[in-house]
Amino acid sequence: MIDIENISKWYGDFQVLTDCTTQVAKGEVVVVCGPSGSGKSTLIKCVNGLEPVQQGRISVDGDDVTAKGANLTALRSRIGMVFQHFELYPHMSVLENLCLAQEKVLKRPRAEAVTRAEKLLDRVGMADHAAKFPSQLSGGQQQRIAIARSLAMDPIAMLFDEPTSALDPEMIKEVLDVMVELAQEGMTMMVVTHEMGFARKVADRVIFMDNGAIVEDRQTAAFFDNPESERAQDFLSKILDH
Repeated sequence: MIDIENISKWYGDFQVLTDCTTQVAKGEVVVVCGPSGSGKSTLIKCVNGLEPVQQGRISVDGDDVTAKGANLTALRSRIGMVFQHFELYPHMSVLENLCLAQEKVLKRPRAEAVTRAEKLLDRVGMADHAAKFPSQLSGGQQQRIAIARSLAMDPIAMLFDEPTSALDPEMIKEVLDVMVELAQEGMTMMVVTHEMGFARKVADRVIFMDNGAIVEDRQTAAFFDNPESERAQDFLSKILDH
């Protein structure tokens, strides 16, 4: 579904990604972890063209994201993206947040868009909040709305960029529960997160990054039980002790 081949990226003279290669199969859940500044978020933003790459190639479901003239708008309508900050439209109700792209991008009739939105709000436990505005919701509620908004586009894959890092601890579980359900239903997912419990429970594979490079790309149990690199061993010893 997602094929990342030897991508490298620079910001000016600073190299943020170095020769990264990995694949994500249809229905697979891959967690990307590593220390801050290791290139995790940049890597998944490259997958749907939010960040351009200077070297290498990325394809999603056979479409070359990195090709000159690639239709990134069409691509992004097929790949859901959930950010650390919720990116909801503050002046629109919850329902309108879910309907806008369906109507404008997918050209869905209003009634069909509303039906789809209501179904997804129910799915993420937010059916009673359709008429509210984002400012009236908690962070966890807003993030669930953001996930529902992405799902409203019927994506073939979902990208999550630290979706719980801006949340209070009490709100993290309600968002992770929705993500676990998605994984169990067979959604193809790349998830940048420090939630190692989620990774152990849901991920098929774990990618560990450091200094812009993929250091380990292994089955989940193997990564947690026997990390090969000293850097991953050190990272896990610090993050799992607490």
